[in-house]
Amino acid sequence: MTTNTTHTVINQLPDEHWWGGRVADGRFMPYGTSEFHCNLATWQHQPGQLPEASNQSAPLLVSTKGRYVWDEHPFEFSFDDNTLVIQADHAIDVHQSAGSTLRDAYLEACQEHFPPSGDTPALEMFSKPQYNTWIEMPYHPTQQGVLAYADSMIEAGMPAGVLMIDDKWSPDYGNWTFDPAAFPDPKAMLDQLHAQGFNIIVWLVPFVSPDSAVFRELEANGLMLQDKHGRTAIRRWWNGLSAVLDLSNPAACAWIRTKLDALRALGVDGFKFDGGDLYDFHLDDRPYRPMTSNDMCEQWAKIGTGYPFNEFRACWKMGGQPLAQRLQDKPAAWDETGIQSLIPEMLAQGMIGHAFVCPDMIGGGEVNSTKHSGVDQEFFVRYAQIAALAPMMQFSVAPSRVLNDEHLKAVRQALDIREQYLPTILQLANHAAQTGEPIIRPMAYHFPGMDEVTDQFMLGSDTIVAPCLERGAQARDVAIPAGRWHSDAGQIIEGPTVIHTACPIDRLPRFTREA
Repeated sequence: MTTNTTHTVINQLPDEHWWGGRVADGRFMPYGTSEFHCNLATWQHQPGQLPEASNQSAPLLVSTKGRYVWDEHPFEFSFDDNTLVIQADHAIDVHQSAGSTLRDAYLEACQEHFPPSGDTPALEMFSKPQYNTWIEMPYHPTQQGVLAYADSMIEAGMPAGVLMIDDKWSPDYGNWTFDPAAFPDPKAMLDQLHAQGFNIIVWLVPFVSPDSAVFRELEANGLMLQDKHGRTAIRRWWNGLSAVLDLSNPAACAWIRTKLDALRALGVDGFKFDGGDLYDFHLDDRPYRPMTSNDMCEQWAKIGTGYPFNEFRACWKMGGQPLAQRLQDKPAAWDETGIQSLIPEMLAQGMIGHAFVCPDMIGGGEVNSTKHSGVDQEFFVRYAQIAALAPMMQFSVAPSRVLNDEHLKAVRQALDIREQYLPTILQLANHAAQTGEPIIRPMAYHFPGMDEVTDQFMLGSDTIVAPCLERGAQARDVAIPAGRWHSDAGQIIEGPTVIHTACPIDRLPRFTREA
């Protein structure tokens, strides 16, 4: 990692477990029971291959024994033989909080290092479903298609929500205006959507199409990132080759804000800030002012704080800020890469300071996976049930197009459940803005000893949510902590215990603690 590396060795306490680092490693959390290694300054991938899209990360580890590790800069860490070893160019200490639990450690780290801003993203991001055009019209959204997509949701009995117009609504990357060939009258489209009750978000990246008029303007003004040779850097990303905005340059940041403000004046409500991954910036680049890859990623997110309607997939630090954080695009798979990753990774988001989370698009946002496998209706419903009591709920595939009556009814029931809990979700969102506490939390956050229960979650402090995650399953085990709990099926359960509860296709098991 560095030429002068310092190894800090931290002995594990008995039964100690840790959370933090990278959200995409959520399925390995909590750490401490097996070997694990992570370098927060890189995004690992196979030589010669394009890296997978990254997610949120932070220089934070929090322990179930009330301890935490924080540094302002990325570090490397590993767990092995009951030790945590941290590698950096300086010694990094472990902090003992005033308490002895995971919650104690998290809250102290939060207040000391990433205090809450007091603000949430736009509350409509929570109170309304989100609809993203990505799966229905990838790379070719049109004015007619967007309006038809919105109409299809209304006609299917879905409520109006936050509508995201995804990739290629503009003629070039960097030319952040509506493509007149696809959107002949964007103002009329925006007015019509607003009249129907929708808010509109458009997608963008910090990339600029080479040889475009915008590229020539930005390069002439010194606003493009330079590589190690002092030439304009050209980077391969999932859509090809593009130049990169130099986010270390205040003038480049001012330029993109000007473009976004013009869209806001037109009627766009906000922005999906994609890209900005660590691998988009190289350590040997020559930016306007010294910045690491992590700093550049952080700067991209700082731009987003000026727009209450926002979404991010890649983020460095920025815990406590009013940013909507989505999980990376998921395949339509029942395994730990797909649906079984959602709860662990959302919990990981919360444990590094990102309370305002979204479990990707319902059914999976990995477009090729969905195209190749078709839509598994049972999978779609189970995904919707997880999202129903997540902080945010986002559709892309139109449910009415791909589901039969039974499964469409189950998705509508998931929306009804969300509506019942919406006052709680909004209260928890405002609580998060003031305190930094996650909206959804690991079981161990409130119940020490339940460290490795990561297939269910707490919504606040008094509700357990236990979605079904197995194909074809009609029942699942649920770990119930000490106390008296009321299930959605009318049972009264005395904890601690493990119960085997039914979960037919139309049920999302939940348990509320008696006061």
